[in-house]
Amino acid sequence: MKAIVCPKYGPPDVLQFKELDKPTPKENEILIKIFATTVTAGDITTRSGMKGTPPLMRFFAKLMVGFGKPKKSILGMEFSGEIEEVGNDVTLFKKGDQVFGTPTGLDAGTYAEYMCSPEKPLSKKSAFGSNVVVIKPTNMSYEEAAAVPIGGLTALYFLRKGKIESGQKVLIYGASGSVGTFAVQLAKYFGAEVTGVCSTTNIEMVKSIGADKVIDYTQEDFSKSGESYDIVFDTVGKSSYKDVKKSLKKKGVYLQAVMSLGAIIRSLGSSIKVVGGAATEEPEDLIFLKELIEAGKLKAIINKKLSFEEIVEAHRYDE
Repeated sequence: MKAIVCPKYGPPDVLQFKELDKPTPKENEILIKIFATTVTAGDITTRSGMKGTPPLMRFFAKLMVGFGKPKKSILGMEFSGEIEEVGNDVTLFKKGDQVFGTPTGLDAGTYAEYMCSPEKPLSKKSAFGSNVVVIKPTNMSYEEAAAVPIGGLTALYFLRKGKIESGQKVLIYGASGSVGTFAVQLAKYFGAEVTGVCSTTNIEMVKSIGADKVIDYTQEDFSKSGESYDIVFDTVGKSSYKDVKKSLKKKGVYLQAVMSLGAIIRSLGSSIKVVGGAATEEPEDLIFLKELIEAGKLKAIINKKLSFEEIVEAHRYDE
């Protein structure tokens, strides 16, 4: 099978095409023919050797993914495709089922023509969650479905951790990104008044997916607007605790898709709650998103479509 491997850390050019053996599913596994995958921030960070991350965080990240080179040479963290073969013990799926989801934790592996996955989440999960595979939404293309799992599940996880309620005021920082676009839509679904923060280029798009207000961060500092929010959700790790504190109501919640240990420490003794860390993935959560998609309440925003052979360009563009 064709696959894209990352033999060492570095710029996009380190990615290489290789012919590898087609995997064979175990008794409890399904063999998925992958039709679409994505380039995520996680792929970029892994490929670069955790470039740009704080030294301590980089050390622990490399402890998990590899020091000299990635332990898992095939990157890719979300997919859509069709089941080509099932193991003898598989009961949830059959050959021909159209599916989408994520591999196990940091195992990655969707930059390939085929991938094996356990049909059910592993009983022993990694620190970054387990595998999630469910039937693809009927009203989505393979490309659209592949763009749902990471962003959608992360947004859902953090909004639930923030105990979002109808009538609350929520600010989404990084509203035009993968997590951000799903966070805007989900916050609206839960009945919140949503303010999105993005660049000038994406203002109309963020409005189109439901944001009540949009702040252009190149022109305005949200922390100086005089508005206060029940939840501030930073999906990209670009806000500061100092600024967010000015904009949160008493007992407000600061959600961090990119965790800042400093913010957590500074919030000790404060009425503000800081929630960070890695989101977990569960099949029932992806099924929940699938149902919202089929009901027309949620959609994936795709920035650019490229062929499998253009993976290096895709990494350059996303980076």
